[in-house]
Amino acid sequence: MASAETVKNIVLVHGAWADGSGWKPVFDILTRKGYHVTIVQEPLTDFHADVAATTRILAAQDGPTILVAHSYGGSVITVAGMDSHVVGLVYVAAHAPDVGENEAAMGAKTPSALKNSPAATQKTADGFTYLTRSMFPAFFAADLPREQAVFEAQSQVLTAASVFTTPMTAAAWRSKPSWGIIAGSDKIISPELEAFYYRRANSHTSTLVGASHSVYESRPNEVAAVIEAAAKGASGKTSDARP
Repeated sequence: MASAETVKNIVLVHGAWADGSGWKPVFDILTRKGYHVTIVQEPLTDFHADVAATTRILAAQDGPTILVAHSYGGSVITVAGMDSHVVGLVYVAAHAPDVGENEAAMGAKTPSALKNSPAATQKTADGFTYLTRSMFPAFFAADLPREQAVFEAQSQVLTAASVFTTPMTAAAWRSKPSWGIIAGSDKIISPELEAFYYRRANSHTSTLVGASHSVYESRPNEVAAVIEAAAKGASGKTSDARP
């Protein structure tokens, strides 16, 4: 059992249609401050495989850990966050469903600009989704440099449609402290839904006015500050985190 430990481990989880490289600005800030930061690369082929990819990284941590996610990754950490290493959760413009819920159904109840724009999402014959490449910058990354947003549109990781409808089997935010960032101009997940999730979880919540869904890339200093606050907030508390 770990007691009164300083939390120095941070694990970052990406969302749908992206990979872990988008976390680099946040990674650079936190590593300069002495944190041990690891990024999960989810396959995005199956929800349970994404949870497994995350718990695999958590198993390699040497002590208490803050688990952070963007977007769809929030569903992943809601389940994976039950791991004993995890002492705090940070949701960055992310879903945080409860047991039995799935993010597709939650998104339908509080639709985003994306949900109201059917042409913005495409689906392959074998059931994988992606954002229409010409529309990606406006929907996903409106506050990133245009060239960067276009590159990300062309380098999307196609994501199995099934991951969005898989119900949660656990909700780590019910038993562990959480922090939430609302992206004020998010078009992928409704800011109102983000606010609902974080209010329900009793999260420490910040709103970044004007931020797009790519808030973790466009506003890395503010996002890193929330993650650091989570690490400091979880430090000094008794936890069950084990190496």
